[in-house]
Amino acid sequence: MLTFLVFFPVVGAILIATLPREDERYAKYLALGVTGTLLVVSLVIFGLFERGEEGLQFAEQFRWIREQDAGFDIQYFLGVDGLGLTMVVLTTFLFTVAVLVSWNVEKRTKEYFAWMLALMTGVMGVFTAQDLILFFLFWEVEMVPMYFLISIWGSGRKEYSAMKFMLFTISGSALMLVGFLALAFSADPTTFDMVVLRDAELSNVVLPLPAIFFLLFIGFAVKLPIFPLHTWLPDAHTDAPTAVSVILAGVLLKMGAYGILRIPVSIMPDTAQDYAVWMASIAAASILYGAFMTLRQTDLKRMIAYSSVSHMGYVLLGIAALNQIGMTGATLQMFSHGVITGLLFVMVGMIYDRTHTRDIRELSGLAHYTPIIATVMIMAGLASLGLPAMSGFVAELMVFLGAADQFVAPTIIGVIGVLLSAGYILWMVRRVMFGPKNPKWADLPDATSWWEQVPMAAMLAVIIAVGIYPARLVEVIDQGILPLAARLL
Repeated sequence: MLTFLVFFPVVGAILIATLPREDERYAKYLALGVTGTLLVVSLVIFGLFERGEEGLQFAEQFRWIREQDAGFDIQYFLGVDGLGLTMVVLTTFLFTVAVLVSWNVEKRTKEYFAWMLALMTGVMGVFTAQDLILFFLFWEVEMVPMYFLISIWGSGRKEYSAMKFMLFTISGSALMLVGFLALAFSADPTTFDMVVLRDAELSNVVLPLPAIFFLLFIGFAVKLPIFPLHTWLPDAHTDAPTAVSVILAGVLLKMGAYGILRIPVSIMPDTAQDYAVWMASIAAASILYGAFMTLRQTDLKRMIAYSSVSHMGYVLLGIAALNQIGMTGATLQMFSHGVITGLLFVMVGMIYDRTHTRDIRELSGLAHYTPIIATVMIMAGLASLGLPAMSGFVAELMVFLGAADQFVAPTIIGVIGVLLSAGYILWMVRRVMFGPKNPKWADLPDATSWWEQVPMAAMLAVIIAVGIYPARLVEVIDQGILPLAARLL
């Protein structure tokens, strides 16, 4: 089932690429069929997942490359625990949303949806791979589709933003690869198997363990991203098309946090404990920096991009707590932020499609003319600032509860970040939706198409459902986090 999840998108991409030009309009239906099928499969796996069973489930493993003289194997090894499965479900859901919000794409339609599905293969591989080299290959695969999606279908300085994204990601990947090799060759015997590495004694140390830890941490932190490695994010978001911003904020940022939890923290728990306070300090800096930068923005997309820097700080703070409630809260924040911020980008895209501007200073009184868009935008904003009964509140509360016993000052800074987020979200909503009527926008159409209403309704339903009853999702997350927390005691 996991092989199907990983490679069915690239099969769909090939089918789309081979469509005759006169049938190009069917590309979006094929893409929706692929992503919808994968969403159903991921939900079936979620339903079949054994909550109380430790270890990987649905595993598929066989030898891929064997180097007899060097004494190691590289494996095709896929599997999911609660952490990976949560990210798989998030990925299939948001890619289905991305296809729907791309329904009106007319420029090079076949290429667009083919690259979108190729990107999905890379992301799904990252969240299921259990071999370091396989993980790295999938990590690299996602860069190419993202580069083309931004540089061809983006706006503004799209080539610059795409290249900046590529350069930052490649730089992080280079550090990560050195860390992977050093980690694998430090084990006795040499292995790239993540499961084996978690229980291996790193006796043949190629580099000092702190050096390996920080090579991996920085490589993943670039994608997270955290201050001061974040500068590619606002540019990429601003110039990317709406659906790509949804995937970038909702899924790709989570690859960084997932990687930190899955590899350096899981495999080197003692080193992680030694540097937990540093991770918490970096998290607090990101929370404050992102929030203050958000307050200064006048472009809706840049505003949400900088808010993501702040919210990813909460994820890192929960990871730095290195306890069950903190890391579970971090994972829940990853899922929650993916859906909430994805919805915010969907709404900004709808506003831009109608007004052809994202400048907050030019927008006013849209609620008078587009009540559906205004209502959903308000709900998404309230979820982003952590309103109770929505998923953001539960996630941030768990992060704070987990971090409070470990780091008082960073936790207080995190709470201040919540207050700042309430300030910039409420200011944005009041200015854009409830300002004085502007006759310039009197003829704006509301969100009446099914491909607009279905994603909005689905994302709102997930945000409220997880906010009211998070236990079902938390049970799955805990299956992956509890064994890790036990290693950190």
